[in-house]
Amino acid sequence: MRILLVGEYSRLHNSLKEGLEALQHEVSIIATGDNFKKFPVDYSIHPKFFLDNKFLVFCNKVFFRIFKTDLQLAEKGIRFWFLLPKLKNYDVVQLINSNAIETYPFFSKFLLKRLFRQNKKSFLLVCGEDTPIIDFLLKDEVKYSILTPLLQNKKLAPNYHFSLKYTRKNYRDLYEFVSKKVIRIMVSDLDYKLPLPDKILIPNPVNIDKISFEPIVISQKIIIFAGKNNSSAIKKGTAFFEEALLIILKKYGPRVGIIKVEDAPYKEYITLYNQAHILLDQVYGYDQGYNALEAMAKGKVVFTGAESEFTEHYNLTERVCVNALPDVDYLVNELSFLIENPDEITAIGKRARAFIEKEHHYIKIAQKYLDTWNLQ
Repeated sequence: MRILLVGEYSRLHNSLKEGLEALQHEVSIIATGDNFKKFPVDYSIHPKFFLDNKFLVFCNKVFFRIFKTDLQLAEKGIRFWFLLPKLKNYDVVQLINSNAIETYPFFSKFLLKRLFRQNKKSFLLVCGEDTPIIDFLLKDEVKYSILTPLLQNKKLAPNYHFSLKYTRKNYRDLYEFVSKKVIRIMVSDLDYKLPLPDKILIPNPVNIDKISFEPIVISQKIIIFAGKNNSSAIKKGTAFFEEALLIILKKYGPRVGIIKVEDAPYKEYITLYNQAHILLDQVYGYDQGYNALEAMAKGKVVFTGAESEFTEHYNLTERVCVNALPDVDYLVNELSFLIENPDEITAIGKRARAFIEKEHHYIKIAQKYLDTWNLQ
């Protein structure tokens, strides 16, 4: 089969591509590379004029202030339009989001109409924020979510511009358009299965052949890694980790080491956490995101989403990661337990790797996608 994957935010589509290629399929990715993360793509729609050129970045800011129009979005759409002649005769097209092209919604619909028309089957993968996800979370019916800070403090609305745009009519119309055009909608983890219970869940693929497992050996300090993406720090609850780390440093001093990173490219990010034993990911999740899964594949102990919905879904009786909560005292207690019981760090790390191999193996997951696409 010839398969086109549209969009890339976390390396999900790259890992899926690697699994599909191992099964002898031809796969291409078209995406921006997600700005500073710089994920590999086959066809790039990265807005290099209005993102990489400092003068044009300044001009765009002025233009936006006057006309409320972001030329970065226009550039992405134009680049996609020029590539359309090459995006033909694919057996499957999969969007990673209804807004996978990341241009203006009216332009997205125009481009997607052509894309869908010149290819065979089309699918939508919900693996992040999108209209039905934000609609569900705004109802405030779950114990917490990425919108909890906003629901507790409306003044944080400017920090949720990206999330709330999906409730606007133009983005809502785009989602409705895509949902009617695709054959099927899938979700990538329980954080999206809860809002969309009728959709099929296909877990994130993780290329374990590219991620080597090294059993944790603690000879001196216990190293804790805290990566920060400034654009999503509030939604991930990073402040809870930061406060907990201050207490841990005072409590344990030279027994622990802290690695802090902000907005690092993907290749740099994964290199920097290699020497860590514990990785702090997010507090507002029910399941693991992509960074957490890759760290677990390396055998790290990850503080992330691991709620009862997760343990029940996978029938787990022992911890493969630590369920992080928006509670500083709880985080301090969990970190303290691991620091004082380093054997447990080693044990969780081994179970984490085994879990990834069983439930997230990239070739097994690629086959699940093939089975789903071929059901139609």
